[in-house]
Amino acid sequence: RGSMATTERLGPSRTRRNSNKNILTRIRHGQISGGGLSRGTEMSEALLQERDHQAKWHGIPVMLQRLYDSSHLNSDLSQIHSIIKEVASFLSMEAMSFVTEERRTAQESTSPNTYTFDLFGGVDVSLQHVGTKAYRADVSDDLVKDCLSVLYNCCICMEGVTKSLASRDDFVMFLFTLMSNKKTFLQTATLIEDILGVRKEMIQLEGIPNLPSLVQSFNQQQLANFCRILSVTITEPDLGNDDKHTLLAKNAQQKTNLCPSHSEVNQVALLNIPGFIERLCKLATRKVSEASGASSLLLELQDWYTLLDNALVLDTLMQMATEDAEQSSTESPDESSLVTSPLRHSLPQSMKIVHEIMYKVEVLYVLCVLLIGRQRNQVHRMLAEFKLIPGLNNLFDKLIWRKQTSTHVLHGQNQNCDCSPEISFKIHFLRLLQSFSDHHENKYLLLNAQELNELSAISLKANIPEVEALVNTDRNLICDGKKGLLTRLLSVMKKEPAESSFRFWQARAVESFLRGSTSYADQVFLLKRGLLEHILFCIIDSGCKSRDVLQSYFDLLGELMKFNIDSFKRFNKYVNTEEKFQTFMTQINSSLVDSNMLVRCIILSLDRFESQTDDVRVVEVLSECSLLSYMVRVENRLTILFRLVNIINVQTLTQENVSCLNTSLVVLMLARRRGKLSFYLNALREKEYTEKYPGCLLNNFHNLLCFWQRHYLNKDKDSTCLENSSCILFTYWKETVSVLLDSDRTSLCAIASYIDEAYMDLGRDFLEV
Repeated sequence: RGSMATTERLGPSRTRRNSNKNILTRIRHGQISGGGLSRGTEMSEALLQERDHQAKWHGIPVMLQRLYDSSHLNSDLSQIHSIIKEVASFLSMEAMSFVTEERRTAQESTSPNTYTFDLFGGVDVSLQHVGTKAYRADVSDDLVKDCLSVLYNCCICMEGVTKSLASRDDFVMFLFTLMSNKKTFLQTATLIEDILGVRKEMIQLEGIPNLPSLVQSFNQQQLANFCRILSVTITEPDLGNDDKHTLLAKNAQQKTNLCPSHSEVNQVALLNIPGFIERLCKLATRKVSEASGASSLLLELQDWYTLLDNALVLDTLMQMATEDAEQSSTESPDESSLVTSPLRHSLPQSMKIVHEIMYKVEVLYVLCVLLIGRQRNQVHRMLAEFKLIPGLNNLFDKLIWRKQTSTHVLHGQNQNCDCSPEISFKIHFLRLLQSFSDHHENKYLLLNAQELNELSAISLKANIPEVEALVNTDRNLICDGKKGLLTRLLSVMKKEPAESSFRFWQARAVESFLRGSTSYADQVFLLKRGLLEHILFCIIDSGCKSRDVLQSYFDLLGELMKFNIDSFKRFNKYVNTEEKFQTFMTQINSSLVDSNMLVRCIILSLDRFESQTDDVRVVEVLSECSLLSYMVRVENRLTILFRLVNIINVQTLTQENVSCLNTSLVVLMLARRRGKLSFYLNALREKEYTEKYPGCLLNNFHNLLCFWQRHYLNKDKDSTCLENSSCILFTYWKETVSVLLDSDRTSLCAIASYIDEAYMDLGRDFLEV
């Protein structure tokens, strides 16, 4: 200290500025090394006051020193609280500025007060007083709340603080225990959410003390907010980029990770909490009484969604407004919170609806994640039992899709975005429907009694048996009202603007209803509602350029047309000119990764129709349908096969493009059935030589099939999807691959027979990864 004083007597301002920097440097060095100064409050108060004005510390170091001096076993808590509140005012303004200006860079220059607070030990002393609650009964909830708010504001402005708190497991677990106190719930929840977002290791829910009783103690509002925290604990870290990870990498990871992941263990922990799923279903389906001014909600949200990005923040602001009002007014609680509060002119008027939408976003997300997890069947039974689907159906017109949302930026299937709550709500709703219907017999709960009867009538008229899942559907759990949820979705889908990204999610949700074993009645049900014509309009006439949307419509069209003679007749009626047909084929050929599932369905349908030539209707469609006429030509099928094999290799296979490999296999399986497999393989060989790259195409295909065996013959792999979607027994898939990979070069059905010795094993190293 003496040497610093000597330096100060030198006088020049530049030297004093350097002295200030030296102080900060010494503190940071002490914090890192563990020697010397570890916090600024270890210096004398006189020195801190002397430096304060010039350094623009706003008295924060002096206040923190007094806070440290006051912090002992028998300290005066009122004095401590007074200091905390004074410091908090500086930090809250910076945090608000940080959020509204969308700046998330952890630099001292952007948040000087927060930086100073942390540097001089403010975070540590705040932690100390939050922890004091555990052993001092006289610590007020208000003191704990203000300390938590201070920590949260520090996390907003400085990512380093968040990471530091996240690394303290005991503190994180202690925070969960604070959530049992309703008065500190909101501040605790917002802090936990920020901390869990940066933790390197996922927290284990089983480690939270008395988790079941904690969750059961939450009211519905708290449970909804808790879902936002839960979303971090039950989602795989790479879920957002699922399609970007290669299957090769995923398979390697599965071999090393034989135990259930942290997120899977957490999902089980939640499902074991009595009444948890039932309460989520009630939250997701509870009605909202329409508030006045609801028509302006979307305009208000557009201005506010960047700040009020979740119900936790909104609830905290509402709590502040209510507390301010209680202190300054004796009016009734209903009016005072918004009439006298300084936030009155800032908060949207339709607060109740905004709240409900935000709550439902969090709840639907958790339900959706649980629905696609390993406990899917258990979750399905519970969602059906607690009538989630009929509840959502009753909310559809008044809340979920009560009006068209303004045009918004298109988002990819797994792209994260800062959507407004209204948009997020719709997307999570559609994703939930997709997960609920996909390959599950409970999909018929999306219909009402009249619509179920219509399906039965369709089957009766066609003289085919009803689908077993339809017969077994519990009619006490289905939708009520004039329309079921699927029919309501079709209605809004056909009205959706051409540029809307909702088209992607809508198409995926409807497609999931058709996926699995092909049901003629399901297809006709949708055909009668004009779905095929709508899809063709979107592909041919709407000018849609989005690959994501087009892919979803190709997949849906494939499921709608597969093996269905009525669909092909309707197709031919709509695509009634050469110009329309060429436009359609251009869309298909522009990206086979996007359209190959449709191509597969057309090829499979053609193969079946060609075996039904005793049916006059089939013969008529085969002779008239331009699409079938195109696919019946061998040269066109060979061109498609060449392209499918060429656009993928083992290194680039993902969940998204592996369908190209399976579609190429379908082409060759059907050729094998007709004794033409050698013809197709020889055509591939000739193509190689024509293009002057002998061995490349066939070696690539050989490597792909070797990978196929490893991937699909894995004991944990569910192969029923391949069998159901193609109506080809999986044993035939396996046999065909084995025949193609036969090492006997004399076999006319083995790929090896068509590769010259000099070009054998090209690229085999790829498979050794």
